[in-house]
Amino acid sequence: MIEQNFIKLYEESFKNHWDLPALTDYKGGTSFTYGELAREIAKLHLLFSGLGIEKGDKISLVGKNHSSWSILFMAAITYGAVIVPILHEFNPGSIEDIIRHSDSKLVFINDPLWKSLQSDNVAVPVFEIPALSLLKGDDATADKTNSLDEIFGLRYPDGFAKKDIQYAEVSNEEVVCLNYTSGTTGFSKGVMITANNFAGNVTYAGKLNLLFTGERILAFLPMAHVYGCAFDFLYALSAGVHITLLGVIPTPQNLIHALQEVRPELIITVPLIFEKIYKKKILPVINKPIVKLLLRIPGVSRVILNKIKQSLVESLGGNFREVIIGGAALNAEVEAFFYKIKFPFTVGYGMTECAPLISYEHHDDFVPTSCGSVLEEIMEARIDSVDPEKVPGEIQVRGENVMKGYYKNPEATAFAFTGDGWLRTGDSGIMKGRRLFIKGRLKTMLLTANGQNVYPEEIESKLNNLPYINESIVVLRNFKLVALVYPDMAAVTTDNIGPDKLASIMNENKSILNKSVAQYEKISAIEVVDKEFEKTPKKSIKRYLYN
Repeated sequence: MIEQNFIKLYEESFKNHWDLPALTDYKGGTSFTYGELAREIAKLHLLFSGLGIEKGDKISLVGKNHSSWSILFMAAITYGAVIVPILHEFNPGSIEDIIRHSDSKLVFINDPLWKSLQSDNVAVPVFEIPALSLLKGDDATADKTNSLDEIFGLRYPDGFAKKDIQYAEVSNEEVVCLNYTSGTTGFSKGVMITANNFAGNVTYAGKLNLLFTGERILAFLPMAHVYGCAFDFLYALSAGVHITLLGVIPTPQNLIHALQEVRPELIITVPLIFEKIYKKKILPVINKPIVKLLLRIPGVSRVILNKIKQSLVESLGGNFREVIIGGAALNAEVEAFFYKIKFPFTVGYGMTECAPLISYEHHDDFVPTSCGSVLEEIMEARIDSVDPEKVPGEIQVRGENVMKGYYKNPEATAFAFTGDGWLRTGDSGIMKGRRLFIKGRLKTMLLTANGQNVYPEEIESKLNNLPYINESIVVLRNFKLVALVYPDMAAVTTDNIGPDKLASIMNENKSILNKSVAQYEKISAIEVVDKEFEKTPKKSIKRYLYN
């Protein structure tokens, strides 16, 4: 058990950082100091109490990153309730199912999302965010909402002060969050995250000194997902950091503009962002014939690479110490290039069931193709293999960050753990010392006709950097490997590429790929698909739909 109580951590942080900026909406400019954040939390506590919410009750929160979302999340867990953050990208039916399955007593949701639901399918009071207006409920509920400011004034006649911050007694053993993830199987499970799970992540990050009081971070990953929630949000608030919430789609253009304005000291991101930057901004430069020639000259090569690095650093705000990449595997070619130019990045590994962190390493110690070292004193890992350093096997973990189980799903919980209590990650890898190297998902591994194990992610990583390919998956058909490819339609349109020419380009791509992979990894064909692959909330392709 983590010694630091998770909820008390925020009592202390809000008091200690009272006058410092806590939350700012990038679009709209709404800002809250830590003191103002605590005041809004106290007001919501009065609302919860007036509506009869008790400790342990579930509260669903559906919406994009916003200061109001952040305040509601903190209000729920510091009240002693269990927050159920629901990704706004889930389809309406899934949102309704999660609200029902989680036994939520209240729902807070953006108005456009509410209009997409069947209101009759939601049987509890519903409030709109950020205004907190009542969308569904009886007259008594409406009265309590409308009189909230008056009630707050009576409760704190001399104004809300530091001494008034007194949060619920919540043991680290208790569940504070139900995080639903559809995964790649299409079945949505509610991960029971305890206060201890979050405390393990937050206190570990604190020991690493990733951020310091008064520094800045830009939150652009969805905080309804545990990766963004744990580090862009919960860790940042524990450290007295100023969080700017992007609140718009993180296209490269939106993101770069925001990063240059906010100039954060740390960047938490997913591979897709950097893979796009590499493919759209860097590849066109280094693939120019003259640049290719110059890169063969050692002294000149270093000058060119340094200029590329400096340009990249400046485009991302120019003020960060490190970029942490997680949530999925980073494209091998992209990783190799960023390592070559000595860009300050590292790749971590985690999963929702570990809230989320399993392994991490500072960028100075990062080893290419690895995903860091298993967290010292917090987590353990083992490889289910006859030779864990050489022969891939399932990565299994245990420790402070491991979930309590799946809500109301004992069968799935039992299946998730081994007989001796280790969590099955479903990932295949090797481990050298404490350093992990992931090979791929066990469920996606393909067995070819000659008995070779093929990890399609490794082939797709190479494919996705070839001309006019936006994304791909490799499948097995009649014991032959086939690549399904969704083209880069923007580039196809811009360059006026017709169907016949595109087919010819893809055939050439196949030849290029097959020269760079092992004999048993060569693909027999590329099939072009006409729409993007359907994805999970973590932007992983739902492979089961295409097998």
